[in-house]
Amino acid sequence: MSTETNPVPATESFTLRYQQPSDFHQDAVELFTHLERDAVQFAGKVKQPIAFREGLATLFAVVSSDYRYVPKDRAAYTAFMQMRRSSQNQGLAKAYRAYFDWLLRNDPQAWLILDPIISVHPDGLLLEVFSKDEGCYAALALDNAFFETQGQTQFGTTHIDFSQELAQGIEQIRSFRDTHFTVGKDAVNFKTETAPALPDTEVIEKRIQVPHTWIRGLLQVQSASQLPSDTFFLKPIDLYNALRHLRLHADIKGKKRGLRIELVPNQPPRLVLEPKDVVIEGSAEPYQGKQAKVIRLWGRRRLSLLKRFLPFAETIEVQVLGNGMPSFWILSGAGMSLTLAVTGFTASNWSQALNFDLLLPRRTETLKELKTVVAALQKTYVATLEDLAADTQLSEQVCRTALQQASQQGLVIYDLAHDVYRYRPLTQEPLDMAHFQFRHSAEKLAYDLVARQKAIRPLQLNVIPLEGTEIAADITVKEDKRDYLAKLKLTEEGQISKASCSCHQIMTHGLSQGACSHLIALRITYAQQQANRNLSIITHETRLLTRRHKQQQEQIQVTLNQKRLLISRELNQQNKQQQFAFNSVQEARHAYLGKIAQLELSGFIEG
Repeated sequence: MSTETNPVPATESFTLRYQQPSDFHQDAVELFTHLERDAVQFAGKVKQPIAFREGLATLFAVVSSDYRYVPKDRAAYTAFMQMRRSSQNQGLAKAYRAYFDWLLRNDPQAWLILDPIISVHPDGLLLEVFSKDEGCYAALALDNAFFETQGQTQFGTTHIDFSQELAQGIEQIRSFRDTHFTVGKDAVNFKTETAPALPDTEVIEKRIQVPHTWIRGLLQVQSASQLPSDTFFLKPIDLYNALRHLRLHADIKGKKRGLRIELVPNQPPRLVLEPKDVVIEGSAEPYQGKQAKVIRLWGRRRLSLLKRFLPFAETIEVQVLGNGMPSFWILSGAGMSLTLAVTGFTASNWSQALNFDLLLPRRTETLKELKTVVAALQKTYVATLEDLAADTQLSEQVCRTALQQASQQGLVIYDLAHDVYRYRPLTQEPLDMAHFQFRHSAEKLAYDLVARQKAIRPLQLNVIPLEGTEIAADITVKEDKRDYLAKLKLTEEGQISKASCSCHQIMTHGLSQGACSHLIALRITYAQQQANRNLSIITHETRLLTRRHKQQQEQIQVTLNQKRLLISRELNQQNKQQQFAFNSVQEARHAYLGKIAQLELSGFIEG
C-alpha cells in the first residue's frame, strides 16, 4: 500500500538523572529520585523487614524478566568485561556512568526499560515496574501502617534508581536488625559515608531509548485493569501447588502449555495445567459468577515471579478478561499487596498483541470531563469512583470513561488491590498520544482501510469444528490500483494459527517482518462483525461444552446445520450421537440455543 504517511518515531528518549546511585548501607535502603521531576520525599522505619525485602526482590525479578529468545553472544560479554576492568577503580558513581555510556555506544537495545515508578500518596507508597518483553507488570503497595514514619513526607510521583547492586544489597536485610527506608532526591536521613562514594559527586545520568511499543504496552495493561472481568479467589497453597508442579515438570515441546481456569457457579475454581490436564482444586470460596465458563491463559511460567512474595500473602484475588487476554493476580498481606498483570504474550507476538488492542477502547478525542476529573484527583492523589463523581458533579459513567482515557494517557492508574484511582503521571511532561495510538504504521493503514467504504469485501467464513475459523476477503486498495486476497485461520481461543496475503510484503518475507495492513484489517473487520453478531440469524455453528467428573471429562458437541441439530456426547471413551431434523431453520436454531442453555444450567462449561 503506497499511501503517503508521516513516519512515526520508533522510540522515546528519556534522560534519567540521579544525585547518587540508590544504595543499601547500614541497614538503610536509600532510593534516589529523578532530579528533573517534582520533589518526592519519604522516610520511615520498616515494621516487617523480611516482607519488605521479598516484595522489592519480586519487583526486581519482574523488571529484569525477559522471556524472548536471545541467542548466545560471547562478543558482547567480552566487551563488557573489558569496560568493567577499565573502570573498576573509578568509584561507584563513575563506574555507573561508564556502564551506561558503554551500553549506549555498544548495545542501545539492552536497556529498554525505565527505572521503577514510585508514588508517595496519603495512604502509602506504590512502586510499579514493567518487563521489557511486555509480558508482565507489577505494582507493590505499602500502606502507611507498614512503616513508622520519620520526618517530613512530600507526596508525588517520580522515577527511582534501581540496579543489580541495589538488589544484591537488599538481600542483606534481616529480621533481627532495624531497617530504615528513605526516598528523595538527596538522602533524607542516614547519609552514607562509604569510601567508594565519597570522591564521586557527579550526577549519574542514564540516557535510555524506550520503544513506543513498550510505553504503549504499559499504558494498555493499566487501562485493561478497568475493563469488565471474571473474578475468583484462591488460597496461597493453591497457587503454590500449581507453581510446584511447573517447577518439577518441564514443558513438552510441541504440546500445549496453557493454564485453563474452570469456573462453575457455586463451585471452587479449578486450575488445569496442560498438556496432561493436571487438575488443582481451589480451596477458597466458590465462584460467584452466574455462568459457567472456561478461560485459557498463556504465560503461566511468569507466575513463578510471585514465589518469594507468596509466603506473605493471605488472600489471592484473580481477575481474568478472557481467553489469552491479560490476567491480574492480586496478593494481599498485612499492610502490603502485590498486583501482577500477566499479558500472556511477548512484544514479538503480533497476533496476541492485536487481540489485546481490539479489547481496549480507542477514544482519542479530548474530553473536557477528563481535565475536570484529573484535576479533582490531583488534589487528593487517591479517590474512589464514587468520591470523584461527587466532587465533580458528574455521573459515574462519565467519570469512568474519563478515567479510562486518562489511564491510556499515562495520567491515572487504577489500583486493583484497594479499588481506588490514583493520580500518577508517567512522565514529567505529557506524552504525545499521536505516537501511541497505533502500534506501528501497518496498524494505522489497517484502520484506514476498515473505515473506507467497500474497501473490504464481505467476509468468507468457514467454521471447522474443534479447530477454529477460516476467514478470507478481498481488500481493495485504490492507491495500488489492485485487490489483495487476505486469509486468516483463528483457533477457538482467538489465536492466529495461519495467515497469508497476496501483497508483496507477505509474498517476499512471510510473517518475519510482522503482519501487513491487509491481514490486520481483516482481523479488525472480523472482530467488529463478531461483536455485532446476531444470534437470531445464525444457520451454522458448533459449540463444545465440558463437565468434569473428578479427573474425567464429559464432553458434548452441539452443532447447528441449517434444519438439523446434531448432538455428540463423549464419556469414558464412549461416543453417543443424536440427530434431529426440523421443518425450518428457525425451529432448529431455537432448539440449538435451548440445548446450550440447558447444558450450562446443569454445570457444563463452553470451551
